[in-house]
This record gives sequence, structure tokens and C-alpha cells, in this order.
Amino acid sequence: MRCNNLYWSGLMSSTRVLISDDHSFMRRGLRTILDTNEQYEVCGEANNGSQTLELAMRLTPDILILDISMPPPNGLEVASRLRQSLPQTKILLITMHDSEEMLRAAAATGAAGYLLKSDAEELLMAALHRLKEGQCFVSPAFDPDLAKQLFG
Repeated sequence: MRCNNLYWSGLMSSTRVLISDDHSFMRRGLRTILDTNEQYEVCGEANNGSQTLELAMRLTPDILILDISMPPPNGLEVASRLRQSLPQTKILLITMHDSEEMLRAAAATGAAGYLLKSDAEELLMAALHRLKEGQCFVSPAFDPDLAKQLFG
């Protein structure tokens, strides 16, 4: 079953988003931000890697907001698997890890974005708009040249 993605007018379609984070507080916060914008529809929520894989395959979201640190498989493993199975789904990794090493590991998964949780309230919508338009997004805490090199 796919998420309903058409407005009743039939003129516009929303971007379907799956939220995956093991903290319910974070999922609710992300949903609250997304619910304020008609361009996005939260089609599901997952609280661990296994549930994320199952829901992503069933719902085929346009964008997956995926926490890196969660119960197995972790977000990096999930992103790598889904790049193979659902190449059309854009993955925005969200994390508290602001290290270059983790950024490199995230880029290696084929994810389209890397958003620090500390930036999420302010930059989530900008990140999603970039992904929706086929561009990449990396939190501004990282060197822009490195971000461009890694994510394109």
C-alpha cells in the first residue's frame, strides 16, 4: 500500500516522507515541523532499523529521514541497503555526530543529505526542499568544499 499522495484537487502532489528515529520525542518533533507544510506528507514512522527497512519497502517514500544511531541495523546500514532496493528514495541522514569521519561514512552510503539534529528545527525544511529538487544537503557546520566533494 502506498501513501495517499494527491490532494483532493488532483492538481498537486505532496512529497511522501518516512521518519525513522528510535526516540519518539524526535519523531514527534520532526512530524510537527512537517505537518506545517502542505508540500510534505508523513506516510509513516519507524523506531528501529528493521522496521525502517520493512516500512520503506512497503510505503516507497519519496524521502526518508533516517537517524544514524538506532537499534540494528543502524542508519548507515539501512541507507546502504535502501540505496540498492529503492534508488528513487532520497535519504536524509539525521544525527548528533558532527565529525568528518561520520560525514564520510554517511556519504559512502549514497545518502543525499546529512543534517545535524542541532540544526533540524531551523534547517529541516531547507534540507527537504533541496532533496526534493534533486540536490544534496549537508549541515553548514561542515566545510562546504568537503560537503560538495562527498555529496556532489
